[in-house]
Amino acid sequence: MKLLWAWAALFVGLLYFFLPLLGMTEFSLKMRRGEYSFDAYAKVLADPRFQETFSYSVVMALFTIVFGVLLVVPTAYWVRLKLPWARPYVEFITLLPLVIPAIVIVFGYIRLYNTSSWLPLTGTATGTNILLMFGYATLALPYMYRAVDTGLRTIDVATLTEAAQSLGAGWVTILARVILPNVLTAVLSGAFLTFAIVIGEFTLAALLDRPAFGPYMQILGANRAYEPAALAVIAFGITWACMGLIQLVNRFSKHSRAQR
Repeated sequence: MKLLWAWAALFVGLLYFFLPLLGMTEFSLKMRRGEYSFDAYAKVLADPRFQETFSYSVVMALFTIVFGVLLVVPTAYWVRLKLPWARPYVEFITLLPLVIPAIVIVFGYIRLYNTSSWLPLTGTATGTNILLMFGYATLALPYMYRAVDTGLRTIDVATLTEAAQSLGAGWVTILARVILPNVLTAVLSGAFLTFAIVIGEFTLAALLDRPAFGPYMQILGANRAYEPAALAVIAFGITWACMGLIQLVNRFSKHSRAQR
């Protein structure tokens, strides 16, 4: 009886998840009257604004990933090696973006870094892009830190560090050539999650007035009927592709460890 209820709950959950997706996908294919077609997808993909905003978000995601790796990997490594007592406090700080809305963060940025402040980052496009990258890194911090910290748990950080130091390696060499390769799978998991967050993020990019993919989806949704559904399916596919890559990397890593 318990197994029956478990399957029933799973079935209801799958219906709750997939029915809206199927409805949206079907609607996106009905742009041509009386038949299914990919006209909405063709229009979206041919739109110069789609190409411009998607390229912008991809570039911002790559910069955010690099910044996040440079920030999180040394921090998590140092906390685990030298400051284990500070770990609960660091974890609490990394979880704050989950409870602080993005709109609060971006208004704080605008207040601190406007054109009349001591650091007028919003006065130029480059400065605003840097500010947006910091905002994206803040939103992705809980996921990136958890992924890297989980990766560090699987290796003996202290022994690896002592072995590298005994061979004359410095801190940068230890991080780049010893620690990072051993937690590469965890770093890639955090990177894919960061990519998915940046591609779909709306609030920061819209309030900082940057040509990102999230605001483009909102503008298109307010003015068209079928194209927004096609765009939502494309964005959903990108997110699931990132999740699939995470699973692929994890499976490949397990296979490699088994071979060793």
